[in-house]
Amino acid sequence: MLYALHEYAYYTASPLRMAAQMARDFWGSPANPASDTQFGRTLYASAELFANLTRRYGKPAWNLDKIEIDGKDVRVRQVEAWSSPWCRLTHFARDRNDLRRAGRAGFEPAVLIVAPLSGHYATLLRGTVQAFLQDHEVYVTDWVNARQVPMQAGRFDFHDYVDHIRSMLQALGPDVHVVAVCQPGPPVLAAAALMAEDGDPCRPASMTFMGSPIDARLAPTAVNKLAVEKPFAWFKSNMIHTVPPPYPGVGRRVYPGFVQLYSFMSMNEDRHVDAHWEYFNHLVEADGDGQAKHLEFYDEYLSVLDLTEEFYLQTIDIVFQDHLLPRGLLKYRDERLVRPEAITDIALMTVEGGKDDISGVGQTQAAHVLCPRIPTDMRELYVNPDVGHYGVFNGRRFRDEIYPRVRDFIRRREAVPAAADAA
Repeated sequence: MLYALHEYAYYTASPLRMAAQMARDFWGSPANPASDTQFGRTLYASAELFANLTRRYGKPAWNLDKIEIDGKDVRVRQVEAWSSPWCRLTHFARDRNDLRRAGRAGFEPAVLIVAPLSGHYATLLRGTVQAFLQDHEVYVTDWVNARQVPMQAGRFDFHDYVDHIRSMLQALGPDVHVVAVCQPGPPVLAAAALMAEDGDPCRPASMTFMGSPIDARLAPTAVNKLAVEKPFAWFKSNMIHTVPPPYPGVGRRVYPGFVQLYSFMSMNEDRHVDAHWEYFNHLVEADGDGQAKHLEFYDEYLSVLDLTEEFYLQTIDIVFQDHLLPRGLLKYRDERLVRPEAITDIALMTVEGGKDDISGVGQTQAAHVLCPRIPTDMRELYVNPDVGHYGVFNGRRFRDEIYPRVRDFIRRREAVPAAADAA
């Protein structure tokens, strides 16, 4: 019922939204002599703010058609490397001729960046991808909005997520490095453990976990506390809703992205109100830079996707309430025990932010305890004291302080086979 009411509110606001758009165009037109007055700019700002607050935010574009490497422009194409109804594995293929002109004609390691499936689109990692494209062949999991997947496609749960990671790594072949950002930490570690125990030749060469809830019992945040304070039945009764028409997934039970969004915004309500008030003032003052920064952030932040009921509830149960992986009790499809101690030759790096209010310090580095058989010289543990959750994988400190460490960690692992062959 809530999902239908949410859609009803959007469509009933359409006449007001159209009126606001018309007012915005009228008061913002250079042909209107009053557009450059305080009165005109105030009316324009009011209409623009209303239109933005009530519009539909679809999946953002990647906007990564080219990058700069060593002072040279390198064109980038998005190529589908693998797909299922639930995910498209996107290869950001760099133009080979441009790479040669930039002096990068040799081999560069492949990296599978596993984006979080927690309410936002993979484009939230745009800055992450941009950084890794400097030195790697980059593949990204581009998860599909559950409301766009017809019921005929069946279920998608935590164990299907593990299967997807394994299938992608097998499709890419040996010697791929996997980077899990936030939510994917537990299923990626589970996939690596299963592949290691099976002796799968396509198991990753290294795994890097960034701000991941490997063991959510450690340094619990407000998000962790909410997950344990409410009984499991509460999440099933209050957070799951049915997709209405006209979406392809009509009838599917989901955890709607807008519920996740409202929950996160309510945690920092004053900050969001202040941000929109500042945006209004930027519009009145015709401050283009301030407007652009606001729109860039909120175009991404307000774009959300739905999660299937089974994946969301299993994640609450497995990761945040029963902590099955760190307790050594996680069973793949309730049959096979997941044994991270089986990993012996996959290098491990963990990255955390000292100001992370979603995955507290210690939750990610718990992976080192769970994988005791990885040699010491194949491990790295890094905590940046100055970044919060999003700063772990985006922003200036990520580019200048975190990414270079991850890059060098991967390079050291790449050097191992070559040294062994030479011997």
